[in-house]
Amino acid sequence: MDPKDIKERMKIPRQSMPEQDPTERVRNFYEVPYGYTPEQAMLEAQRCIQCKNPLCVGGCPVNIDIPWFIRLIAEGKFIEAARKLKETNGLPAVCGRVCPQEDQCEKVCVVGKKGQPVSIGRLERFAADYERDHGEITIPHIPTWTGKKVAVVGAGPAGLTVAGDLVKKGHKVTVFEALHVAGGVLMYGIPEFRLPKKIVESEVEYLKRMGVEIVVNAVVGKLETIDELLANGYSAVFVGSGAGLPTFMNIPGENLSGVYSANEYLTRVNLMKAYQFPEYDTPVIRGRRVVVIGGGNTAMDSARTALRLCPEEVSVVYRRSREELPARVEEVHHGEEEGIRFQLLTNPKKFIGDKDGRLKAIECVRMELGAPDESGRRRPVEVNGSEFCIDADVAIVAIGNGANPLIPQTTPDIKVNKWGNITVDPDTGRTSKKGVFSGGDIVRGGATVILAMGDGRRAANSIHEYMNTGVW
Repeated sequence: MDPKDIKERMKIPRQSMPEQDPTERVRNFYEVPYGYTPEQAMLEAQRCIQCKNPLCVGGCPVNIDIPWFIRLIAEGKFIEAARKLKETNGLPAVCGRVCPQEDQCEKVCVVGKKGQPVSIGRLERFAADYERDHGEITIPHIPTWTGKKVAVVGAGPAGLTVAGDLVKKGHKVTVFEALHVAGGVLMYGIPEFRLPKKIVESEVEYLKRMGVEIVVNAVVGKLETIDELLANGYSAVFVGSGAGLPTFMNIPGENLSGVYSANEYLTRVNLMKAYQFPEYDTPVIRGRRVVVIGGGNTAMDSARTALRLCPEEVSVVYRRSREELPARVEEVHHGEEEGIRFQLLTNPKKFIGDKDGRLKAIECVRMELGAPDESGRRRPVEVNGSEFCIDADVAIVAIGNGANPLIPQTTPDIKVNKWGNITVDPDTGRTSKKGVFSGGDIVRGGATVILAMGDGRRAANSIHEYMNTGVW
């Protein structure tokens, strides 16, 4: 690219994305950002200087050819851009909404070294939405069946990625999903206002049209074990059963009515549509004062969901300072705009109930930061004598999740670590059991959608190689 052209492109300001006004969106569950217009997308795409050595590609866990799809958008070739994305990413409309691009592809964007990086995630969302909204989704060529069948356990991001990649290689793939709909955490964990469920359903339907079979209400480990799948004609199995085991704090009062795990709370509201009660018969305690414990994206999802249901006050209690908050900056920003209060350097000690066993308050203690711990963040230490109480009738514990234990319990020759996560070869996704691969949160613990998808891509390539060669 001509140096003059690069200089002119660098002058273009980063395009902001229109979104709902905070005073309006706290009263509904509609998606907060509206997305780019074609004109905004083309202008933002022109900010990309088409680097000879695009670091952004290496920053993407599924190695999307980012400069190429952005160039197509800049040229107004929106459908072509979407199809370029789908060569390596089966869920672009999802990733464009929920991936932490600021810590991945955008973090290493060369344009960002002298200003703000190119809005790669917003452009990904635009291209995928444009293709879907204009009815231009097409199915890629699917090769003749190889005679091999693969079973995938779990229809979350990792499992869906494995399924899409393998069916494009000519294998038959059956996905077994324990819930009544496919999507995993995309359906039960991420709120409607951040990821509309119609988007997930569209991406799943795309995989079905490619030939992926999805069987719902199928709990592998109960109806069939991994060994039985391997004995019943499947050449390989991929385990992507996720990290659905809630973590609690083990403090007094956790069994009080009104104390939820984030998993239960978000599943009730998102998947089972408690926010539309009584149209959907899934009640949830709305509460007048809600306290969310934790500082990650799940905590922010819980708090912003509660804010749309709670008439008075929602607070986030986090034991470190703002600098250590692990949630995405955008999610914290949106939460603050919407009115969430942050009680930082604060940690719960006890849930306090009334005579009927209902939560009425939380006893907390102030914290200060000491030396760094194994995570590299400064360890929070209690301040003696600083106890105080917060009034609350709903508490949501969002401090992490453990691995789903069902598959390891029913497949004892699959090795797990001390946390119960399946251990794998990180380059191939191979487990200790021949023919069985794994990835996503069941391996990593709670992580991001795109990291799970990256695991799925690597495992799909390894499964394909294993079935072709028989070499383990």
